[in-house]
Amino acid sequence: MDYNGTWKVYFDDNLEGFLKAMSVPEMMIKMSKDVKPVTVIKQNGPDFTIEVKTPVRTNVNSFSLGKETEITAMDGRKFKCTVREEEGKLVFETDKFTSVREIQGEDMVETVTAGSACLIRKSKRV
Repeated sequence: MDYNGTWKVYFDDNLEGFLKAMSVPEMMIKMSKDVKPVTVIKQNGPDFTIEVKTPVRTNVNSFSLGKETEITAMDGRKFKCTVREEEGKLVFETDKFTSVREIQGEDMVETVTAGSACLIRKSKRV
């Protein structure tokens, strides 16, 4: 799996529904609707740094596969998380949501689930 590089979101499905399910404040939901984040991923073996950039905020999380870490969501909330690699996919599990990133052809696809709400985001390398 080669996640290294800079990725720009070009598609998302159910962003608003997912953010509401995560109890994100309404003002942040409105601000998020037209934002297409840029994600920079640096991978060195099992160690990753993921930097997500928006016009309002840049968020950086670092982790090692299989080790518990604390990640910060774009709204500033912190979650305990263990990231694992499963069939070439990066699987993030917290007590509030599960995120699965995978490479599909030229795209990076992220599927994030919180209860019955599901967000799908697609990004291209830039």
